[in-house]
Amino acid sequence: MTEQPDTVRDLADIPAVEVISRAAVMLMSSAAEKLGLADEDPDTSPRRDLDEARRVITALAGLVTASVEYLGPHAGPIRDGLQSLQRAFRETSAHPDEPGKGPGEKYTGPVY
Repeated sequence: MTEQPDTVRDLADIPAVEVISRAAVMLMSSAAEKLGLADEDPDTSPRRDLDEARRVITALAGLVTASVEYLGPHAGPIRDGLQSLQRAFRETSAHPDEPGKGPGEKYTGPVY
């Protein structure tokens, strides 16, 4: 039996919804890592960096807000993931932002 080489898809052949969804998942994963959520104990995570997490969550919020009309059935789960990250950021912060001032909330509105 011969091994098949990995198939590489031309970016032009990938539907926009898939490109946007993949970008959103990458941003979500990055934010979770930067919040320390990938570690057994997020409170002692050496990877926790709230400044970086804020930036990634804000970028995710902008992407989701700008592309929600194109995401179809993917919109709900992606929005839920974004809100979960926004809440996790608020819970993690020693001095939580006021509602509406947290990461990405200028795009999504306040998250409580």
